[in-house]
Amino acid sequence: MATQLVWFKRDLRVHDHIPLVQAANAGDCVGLYVYEPELIEAHDHDAAHLTFVNESLLELRTQLEKFGCRLLLRVGTMPEVLDQLHADLGFESIWAHEETFNDISYQRDRRVRAWAKTKQIRFIELPQYGVVRRLKDRDRWSTIRNQRMKQTPIDPPPQIHLPPAAKTIDAGEIMPVARFKVHSFDRREVQVGGEGNAVDCLQSFLVTRGVNYRSDMSSPVTGEQGCSRLSPFIAYGNLSMRTIVHRTAARIAELKEQKKSGIALEPTWLKSLSSFQSRLSWHCHFMQKMEDEPGIEFENFNRAYDGLREDEFNRSYFDAWCHGQTGYPMVDACMRALHQTGWINFRMRAMLVSFASYHLWLHWREPAIYLARLFLDYEPGIHYSQIQMQSGVTGINTVRIYSPIKQVTDQDPQGIFIRRFVPELADVPDKHLAQPHKMNLMEQTLFGCQIGKDYPLPIVDHQQRYKAARDRIHAHKKLPSTREASAKVYLKHGSRKTPMKRR
Repeated sequence: MATQLVWFKRDLRVHDHIPLVQAANAGDCVGLYVYEPELIEAHDHDAAHLTFVNESLLELRTQLEKFGCRLLLRVGTMPEVLDQLHADLGFESIWAHEETFNDISYQRDRRVRAWAKTKQIRFIELPQYGVVRRLKDRDRWSTIRNQRMKQTPIDPPPQIHLPPAAKTIDAGEIMPVARFKVHSFDRREVQVGGEGNAVDCLQSFLVTRGVNYRSDMSSPVTGEQGCSRLSPFIAYGNLSMRTIVHRTAARIAELKEQKKSGIALEPTWLKSLSSFQSRLSWHCHFMQKMEDEPGIEFENFNRAYDGLREDEFNRSYFDAWCHGQTGYPMVDACMRALHQTGWINFRMRAMLVSFASYHLWLHWREPAIYLARLFLDYEPGIHYSQIQMQSGVTGINTVRIYSPIKQVTDQDPQGIFIRRFVPELADVPDKHLAQPHKMNLMEQTLFGCQIGKDYPLPIVDHQQRYKAARDRIHAHKKLPSTREASAKVYLKHGSRKTPMKRR
């Protein structure tokens, strides 16, 4: 039988893996994962990302062996790795999932397609999410996405036949982080990769942790347990989106049946899972934006905003923001939490970007790169779309300027999160946590926190910067040139469930 090669990328699982199933049905099959230095050592990558991948690969290799398949591990540049492997195995087809990642992967995939065409090798790419390649009109996107999600997740093939040449070829080794020149933060509490951990995480959310999801997700205190925490598993494909959608729907059906039968339920369950379903759809919605316009990794969605912040980048502000030394406790706690854990809840992510964009008036590009390295669940399609939205440069989204002071009183009034990650403020009373710089000298001495020495003064004045940024961004948004450009952005990227009426 003809040899089939399954190229694993950000789809590190065996369940609901369509390329694996179709390749196994087409002939003898072998798997491949390539450590690509150009991706691993890129500006948006961190050692924690590679560690998560390695954890996932260990389980993937074991799982594939149960079905009779081998996972080959290689280090190098594509398609050069494929060229050597083709000489060893003589495969006739490459099976893979479509990928919407950064520009490096986009250019890599173009090289692979050109190589496959030259070698007369089939390169079959299949959809993984609700992202639609070569989408002509955004009006149809939601329908296509929902149709894909309705399809039943598929099980791995019961048996995979290994090509004879793959039985003796060197399988390759899991590559340690030290093998690459990769940036590394001092992580302490990071989620562990792998399909098994992903399944456990989903199960615990659907059965116990998700009961108050709708309210828990706003606060960094409750969000750590109340949010699904599935984002890194989705980013690296330890679970398919379709699997999550189906299991969530099954859980909702189960809860409704229990309620119908008279079994007492927590009243928050159904609303919480309904909110979760909406966010699963938003995942694909934002990734579609990058698929349709890859340039948003580098350029403003709305080019009418070009030059708004680029020439005013304050490096000292940026450094303070990066290291959690802004003098605003919630901002600093969130940044330090990311350094240690690689995760914070969505609202706090939005607040971090808002503070950088409005209070510090920083262009979004450098903060985006820094956060990409920090987020364990970094997904470029979501990342750059969200950061530009929170920075106010899309022209089609509501401008939201978060108050870092109000977020303390709203989301962490007892200082649980802040004291955990900003220990300098451990003995500061709750009433002073939002603005510790307003303590008098006697209070600073009494509570063991001297402002300007133990903890920094605010690097900017909140009220002054808030007003200046609000006035400036709204004035720019009202310009005729901006409004005209915004209409074009909406036509291409706007969220809509019904076809847009065009003039």
